[in-house]
Amino acid sequence: MEIAMGLIAIGAGLAIGLAALGSGIGQGIATGRATEAMARQPELKGYIRTNLILGFAFYGISYHLWFVDCIYVTPFNVGKS
Repeated sequence: MEIAMGLIAIGAGLAIGLAALGSGIGQGIATGRATEAMARQPELKGYIRTNLILGFAFYGISYHLWFVDCIYVTPFNVGKS
């Protein structure tokens, strides 16, 4: 049981790290593309900015759902098949 909890902790740490990495990469790409779009079409600046902020909210929510699942939910399901 102790080994299983240790492996779960390692897996949870890796999952959180990968989720943060993916979220950061996605936000960077989105910011770059939004900046390019605003430079090309300045008249749509407000629309693009609104969609960018909405996208960041979804990225943040997905990261926090991974965090909750990995830290709070998964360890309590060990050995319960």
